[in-house]
Amino acid sequence: MPASTAPQVPPQIVQNDDAQTAQTAQSDQSTQSDQSTQSASATRAAPAAESVQTETPDGTTPARTRGADTRALTQVLFGQLKELEPGSAEHGRVRAALIEANLPLVRYAAARFRSRNEPMEDVVQVGTIGLINAIDRFDPERGVQFPTFAMPTVVGEIKRYFRDNVRTVHVPRRLHELWVQVTGATEDLTTAHGRSPTTAEIAERLKISEEEVLACIEAGRSYHATSLEAAQEGDGLPGLLDRLGYEDPALAGVEHRDLVRHLLVQLPEREQRILLLRYYSNLTQSQISAELGVSQMHVSRLLARSFARLRSANRIEA
Repeated sequence: MPASTAPQVPPQIVQNDDAQTAQTAQSDQSTQSDQSTQSASATRAAPAAESVQTETPDGTTPARTRGADTRALTQVLFGQLKELEPGSAEHGRVRAALIEANLPLVRYAAARFRSRNEPMEDVVQVGTIGLINAIDRFDPERGVQFPTFAMPTVVGEIKRYFRDNVRTVHVPRRLHELWVQVTGATEDLTTAHGRSPTTAEIAERLKISEEEVLACIEAGRSYHATSLEAAQEGDGLPGLLDRLGYEDPALAGVEHRDLVRHLLVQLPEREQRILLLRYYSNLTQSQISAELGVSQMHVSRLLARSFARLRSANRIEA
């Protein structure tokens, strides 16, 4: 066909084909760019995914992972501490980091004494003293984990605090140790029988007498003293002081008896005997005369003379 007779393509169609081709090329480039971006993002996200695996769904790190991290950090810090000179600023910084890193160990030990009704802040502070002592004495070359070494020191410091400073009434060490056994036996028997055990059952379990069990129970109550003026449970109940307080009629005679005893020793022996027979044995003057082999009139004169001497020697009435 001659060139002049060749079909002419409309300009609009040619432009549309070129636009579609450009759009297709741009789409391919965009797809390749997205794939590259996704690949790079996946590469960057790989380490993050590994770190996320150590976290729980709520975003918190499991206790086992935290414990492992703390042990690893503690081991590293002890390695640094060994190379530093004691007393230097760097030594103090590393030592402080060790204390801070192992404070959860102190809180764990202090939680065992939550039932003692003592402020937990004070217990943690005392346990921290034990932690510091353990850090100063720990030797990493022995191959023992630091928590295993430090826990007895922390618990011992807390127990010493309760034994020496918390009890209102100091009890013997043997009784305190026995009280711990009584408490443990009580819990075991309560779980076994489904009820509170009797004193006899606790004594049989520990192979001790019931009196020792009762003494241990009383020793366990000596941590805090009850105020005599504190109101009792319930409304309208008087305090312990109002329920126990009363006037002792014999209290007023204490000073008088002591004074009489002091005055009697100043009398002759025979007059002392006459007064004792008359006012302590309640004998009459006739009975006293028969007892001493003297007349009743003489007994009367001796009594009168004794009274006169006692009154003259009594400086209170003078």
